[in-house]
Amino acid sequence: MFELSVTGHFCSAHALRGYDGPCKNLHGHTWKTEVTIQADRVNDIGLIMDFKEVKHKLNALLDRLDHVNLNDLPAFQSANPSTENLAKHIYQEFAQDCRPFKLLKVRVWESETASVTYYE
Repeated sequence: MFELSVTGHFCSAHALRGYDGPCKNLHGHTWKTEVTIQADRVNDIGLIMDFKEVKHKLNALLDRLDHVNLNDLPAFQSANPSTENLAKHIYQEFAQDCRPFKLLKVRVWESETASVTYYE
């Protein structure tokens, strides 16, 4: 079994609804995001997918989240824009981009010391 991982970054703001603390106020993060694809085989030249292709697909997704208020996005109208829900959202969006391989997990850091991993 193989796992291929790439990371990307984006900057955005959010405010946690229902949170009793300073994070209820609008604030921003430079989010680090890692996607991990799982495959049981490689192609004829020994690759799962070209790193460049995976990075391009990830960056296209992250560009839609860059320099926005996450609270304003349709995905976060009913779901709080927490790191947990952000990781789930990225997973659900990116899962389509890595077919026929399985997206194993998405990890999102809101700081150097705090991250969430989502997988199905």
